[in-house]
Amino acid sequence: MGVLYIVRHGQAPAHAYGPDADAVSGPGLTELGFAQASAAGRALARQVTGFDAMFCGDLPRQRATMAGVLEAFPDAAAPTIDPDWNEYVTPPLPEGDDIYRDGGRPFQDAITSALHEWVDGADIGPETYAMYAKRTRAAADRAADAAGSGKNVLVVSSAGSITQLVAQLWDIPPQSWPQMSRTFVNTSITKILAGRSGLTLVSFNAHEHLAALDSGLLTYR
Repeated sequence: MGVLYIVRHGQAPAHAYGPDADAVSGPGLTELGFAQASAAGRALARQVTGFDAMFCGDLPRQRATMAGVLEAFPDAAAPTIDPDWNEYVTPPLPEGDDIYRDGGRPFQDAITSALHEWVDGADIGPETYAMYAKRTRAAADRAADAAGSGKNVLVVSSAGSITQLVAQLWDIPPQSWPQMSRTFVNTSITKILAGRSGLTLVSFNAHEHLAALDSGLLTYR
C-alpha cells in the first residue's frame, strides 16, 4: 500500500484567478504563499524521508508551491508536470473583474452559483464538468499507479481538484462539491492510501503546520 500526499497550492496573487489568468504574468504565489509552501514542506519532512514520485499541475501557483515544498527535500528529483491536476477554469462572472481581485464572500457566492450551473451542464468554460471530473480522477489514478507498496507520492494541486477527487471517493453529489472548497486551507495536506481496493481517504485539509496563533500563515485564498 502506498500513500498520496496532496498539497493545495499556497496563497496566490489576485491575477492568478479569473477567466484570463493564463494571459497575465507574475509570480505564482504571494510572499505569504511561499512561506506557506515552505511550512508544508517542513511538515511533510517530519512524516516521510522522501518521495518516490511527484506530480504537479502546470499552473504557476502549483509549480511555485511544489518548489517551496521541495526545499525540505533537497535530493528530490524533478516532479512530473501533469496538467490534469490543474484547477477548473474559473467561469466569467456577471459582477465583472473586480470580484476576482476583491475575493471574500462576494467572490465565493458568485463562483459557487456559477459552478452549480456548470455542474448542471451549462457551457461556461473550455471543458464540461463531466470532462473535468474525468480528468481529475485520471490524474489521481496515475499518481496511485506510482504509489506501489511502501511508496510515497507527492501531488500539488488546487482546492477544486482535490475536493473533486474526495467527492468522488465519498460519493458526494456533484451539486454539493463546490461547497467543499470554501474552507479549504492554502497548503493544507490531504492524505490518501492507494492499495488493491483503490483509493481511501485518511485525512483531509490538514493544516496543523499553519495553525499556530502567531504564525500568520492560515489563509483560504
